[in-house]
Amino acid sequence: MTAMTHDAPRAAAAAPGSRLRSGLGFAVVSALSFGASGGLGRGLLDTGWSPGAATISRVAIAAVVVVPLGLIALRGRWSLLRRNAGLITLYGVLAVAGAQFCYFSAVTSMQVGPALLIEYTAPAAVVLWLWLRHGQRPGPVTLAGAGLAALGLVLLLDLVGGAGVSPVGVAWALGAMVGAATYFVVSADESTGLPPLTLAAGGLVVGGVVLGLLGIAGLLPLEASTAPAVYSGGREVPWWLPLLGLGLVTAGLAYTTGIAATRRLGSRLASFVALLEVIAAIGFAWLLLGELPRTVQLLGGVLILAGVVVVKLGERSVARPEPVLV
Repeated sequence: MTAMTHDAPRAAAAAPGSRLRSGLGFAVVSALSFGASGGLGRGLLDTGWSPGAATISRVAIAAVVVVPLGLIALRGRWSLLRRNAGLITLYGVLAVAGAQFCYFSAVTSMQVGPALLIEYTAPAAVVLWLWLRHGQRPGPVTLAGAGLAALGLVLLLDLVGGAGVSPVGVAWALGAMVGAATYFVVSADESTGLPPLTLAAGGLVVGGVVLGLLGIAGLLPLEASTAPAVYSGGREVPWWLPLLGLGLVTAGLAYTTGIAATRRLGSRLASFVALLEVIAAIGFAWLLLGELPRTVQLLGGVLILAGVVVVKLGERSVARPEPVLV
């Protein structure tokens, strides 16, 4: 999934040229890093790693990287952690553990590209939640975007052509979408006073603990293998190499560069650039796994991305200056 923290909106035009360029650079690095997770993870899953083991390893490695940064950003304001304990727990359970576990489970039954594209219907789900929960009725542009995304989903699953898409994989991908939608809703709450790095670090810790407890209780299979991971063309690599890549690159690096991008670009522009993750995921799936969606599925993916962009353009928000939390 994209960067897990969102700062207060900033007007992109107000950013100096160098700040804008660096922000775009960070955003691209973050999207590319996140996009590699499915391809790298699939190599481990095919050797006998369970989705739970892959997820908890990725979260734990990322936590080791992000937690020190989160503590520095907190600056001794421990009362913020006590006051927002429930929010951090929700964030860790759904946005961290839930989204990643469901995504890894999805790619065991379907291709990486379609799984990620289903997950990326999350912005439309957020709009629906705001409408039903808070009465923020979407305008015609937003509804048009939702319609495009829905049509794209039909083509992506090739429902008309009857392509063999695993219902189990689709269900897991939709579960990842729920986790991603939760992340957007929780991260957008600026009234908590939590620095974004601290929220991300807390979520990673909670997510790792929850997955570990489920594993100890026997409710979450934690199976690993030391067999080499095999990627496109029969290339074998030691198991620890993709594992480190998942934790350090697709989680630790992706989260921190995503936060840096959001600081420089504002959450709105950064979220647009973050859509590159979908394209990156398809590219890495081709390079690492030798798989590409069918032509009709690619068309569906394009429509989903177009729908998400239109939905975002249709969101009616009031821009206002807000403090930046470090």
